[in-house]
Amino acid sequence: MSQHAVWMTFRSMTADPSVKSQKLKPGTIKRIITYGKPYKSHIIIFLITVVIEALLVVSTPLLLRELIDKGVLPKDTGLVTKLAFLVGLLAVVDAAFNIFGRWYSARIGEGLIYDLRSQVFAHIQRQSIAFFTRTQTGALISRINSDVMGAQQAFTGTLSGVVSNVVSLVLVVTTMLILSWQITVVSLLLLPAFLLPTKWVGKRIQALTRDSFNLNATMSSTMTERFNVSGALLVNLYGKPAKEENFFRTRARKVADIGIQTAMLNRVFFVGITSVAAVATAFAYGIGGHLAINGSITVGTLLAITALLIRLYGPLTALSNVRIDVMTALVSFERVFEVLDLQPMIVDKADAKFLRKKDLKIDFTDVAFSYPRADEISLASLESAAKPETVESGEVLRGITFSAPAGSLTAIVGPSGAGKTTMSALLPRLYDVTRGAITIDGEDIREFTVQSLRDSIGVVMQDAHLFHETISENLRYAKEDATEAEMIEACKAAQIWDLISTLPNGFDTMVGERGHRLSGGEKQRLAIARLLLKAPAIVILDEATAHLDSENESLVHEALKHALKGRTSIVIAHRLSTVMEADQILVLEKGLIVERGKHEELIAQGGLYSELFARQDITTN
Repeated sequence: MSQHAVWMTFRSMTADPSVKSQKLKPGTIKRIITYGKPYKSHIIIFLITVVIEALLVVSTPLLLRELIDKGVLPKDTGLVTKLAFLVGLLAVVDAAFNIFGRWYSARIGEGLIYDLRSQVFAHIQRQSIAFFTRTQTGALISRINSDVMGAQQAFTGTLSGVVSNVVSLVLVVTTMLILSWQITVVSLLLLPAFLLPTKWVGKRIQALTRDSFNLNATMSSTMTERFNVSGALLVNLYGKPAKEENFFRTRARKVADIGIQTAMLNRVFFVGITSVAAVATAFAYGIGGHLAINGSITVGTLLAITALLIRLYGPLTALSNVRIDVMTALVSFERVFEVLDLQPMIVDKADAKFLRKKDLKIDFTDVAFSYPRADEISLASLESAAKPETVESGEVLRGITFSAPAGSLTAIVGPSGAGKTTMSALLPRLYDVTRGAITIDGEDIREFTVQSLRDSIGVVMQDAHLFHETISENLRYAKEDATEAEMIEACKAAQIWDLISTLPNGFDTMVGERGHRLSGGEKQRLAIARLLLKAPAIVILDEATAHLDSENESLVHEALKHALKGRTSIVIAHRLSTVMEADQILVLEKGLIVERGKHEELIAQGGLYSELFARQDITTN
């Protein structure tokens, strides 16, 4: 038996048998076929090469039979030369078709991977923020990598394997029966001795592989958490290196032990099946030898049967598990479809308009909001702990009504958990309101395309996120075609140019993971520069100065003057001293606006705002 046949047998026998019990959704197979339609001609040519290769499997032993019976024994040197040349030529043809088929297989497989990965990535990008708050990142990446790879096996490995094995088996068994039904029957009777040990080894390897995957997942999770900047800081400040090392070593040792057991079982498997094949060949030689002596068959026929026998067991064992192979590929497709079928919560209306105006007035009218349930926004299989939530969030915002005239500054203040950040998330439609409406210049924001709405809004969060790229690439994320002069102007306005100009690589300086090579104030000012490059009509600042020291806060405030000038602005502030000059201040408590007015008016009222301001004033002093 060839090494390839042994490997295909091994892969088939060690596949997870639990997939057989899974039920596919109606229409799954029809949907899978649509992905193969663009590669229809490629698949047909590929299958033709597979069939031709299967035919060549039978041709060589039959030529060998002719070479012995009509060439060697009669001592016909001319025929021996011709047939030997033909056998060599068939080997070359076989190799050529093998390479040809592999090229088409690669084109089909890589094309499908490209199509599926691109489609899944684009679909995930369109999901709402609510989806990402629940979904485990590793599970999403697995769908794009492992499941997509498994899905493409349906068109390459599984399809070609089934066709090749069926054609090979039919041709080999038919030819063997014609040549000698006695040897063929005995060979088939030995099949259980081939299958039973293989199934036992397969089950053992399945269990070990499952344990190895679980342990590797634990180690990967540990490394991911410890090797990012925040995790490394926590380990350095609070962790015990000896304990961390021991934790990792214990699991790494278990993986190593499993690796040794798997390697030994693999060797037992390969030795076992080749030995059974050798025993079957010995039986064939024994029975066939007696038949040849008696004149029932020729010597050439005996050699042809033994050559065919080597090609009999691989297809038989592979086809005995064909349902597992097919279901494994189909289930991978279904897991990919599960993601593609999850509809984004925030979508454009069919007749959505583009928002192009610059001076924009914002109105919240009786706005109420409740966070969506888990089953509305995510998949249980993508969550790290897929447990049903027994308590819903309830209404986080209730009856929010206010107007923010064009070019005005509206501040939202209040205790933690009052709903301030939730309010800021509704305007760019990170979530949609549960009741009421948010309008821009009198039109509901749901009437506009999501892209044009978000293009009109610039946001600076409490923790400004930067990609692990250069400063210029982070800035150009807001404006792809920004010139260096525009970036310098934005950075000067954001009070960050003095720093960038002193860096050896200037705009080409890498900021590190999540911008950790920069201080908190520097990240905030870079985020403001990014916002200035975007030049939005509406600005939202969500606790943009909450964690800054006095020096950085002063610089960020100076930068914000440029960012807010002439723009409709909504500022969520923890430090009330930063919003004293706001055109209006909304005081939020438990999802309700309990006070509104200017700073002096609210102080004079002696309510919650006055209490919060006095408390901060005392703390500051």
